[in-house]
Amino acid sequence: MAEVILHIYDVTNSDSEKTNNTIVQINKIFKDGIGLGGIFHSAVQIYGEDEWSFGFCEEGSGVFNCPYGRNPMYTYRESIVLGKTDLTNSKVNQILRELSREWPGDCYDLLSKNCNHFCDEFCDRLGVPNLPGWVNRFANAGDTAVEIAGNTAYRLRQAKTEIVTASKVAYQFLAGIASNTAAAVATDSPSCSSKGGTTTTIPSFQQPAWFKNLVAAGAKPSASSTALDNGDDDDIAHNLSADIPR
Repeated sequence: MAEVILHIYDVTNSDSEKTNNTIVQINKIFKDGIGLGGIFHSAVQIYGEDEWSFGFCEEGSGVFNCPYGRNPMYTYRESIVLGKTDLTNSKVNQILRELSREWPGDCYDLLSKNCNHFCDEFCDRLGVPNLPGWVNRFANAGDTAVEIAGNTAYRLRQAKTEIVTASKVAYQFLAGIASNTAAAVATDSPSCSSKGGTTTTIPSFQQPAWFKNLVAAGAKPSASSTALDNGDDDDIAHNLSADIPR
């Protein structure tokens, strides 16, 4: 059986020393202080002196290795023994070849497909426990927030469509009532004869002013409502700092 070790780093690969120091302080407060999480890079060591992880690159696989605990891009923090695997060295090498094909560098995403997600996948295939929750908690929370925002935007578009449709139906209904009422009044207006033999029509019923205003102006969809019906709404987007790739 081979021991599987997780190596964890503070993400301090920014060109700005101030940014790096800030990240170290965040990790001290949120991980060391209250045990919540932080901004970390992770890698898995098994069979040998190298650790394996995942990162961004424009071409080829994002899976890479380096001597354990010595990744020059980050500041080493600690190691955790995750367990032992029954898999042979050759089987582990086969898994790494498969992961190298499945994890190209250009699919890297800070929130949904980062080094910690890769290590989780690697550990699953090795048959050992996943990373402690605090290692990738910030990324998981961010990914959940993005998903919620996307669902909210979709529901908002649905609501806008329903409001515009209801407005059109209401307008057509009220306009139809007004038209039918006017026609009925004109047809049914009584008349009487004057002494000179001419016919005099009794004045027709006058619609109340509030009803005229409602039909003529208040119920008709506005230009802005039509624009909403055409789907002209802003996309919800998020921007991530380029200072802290992982």
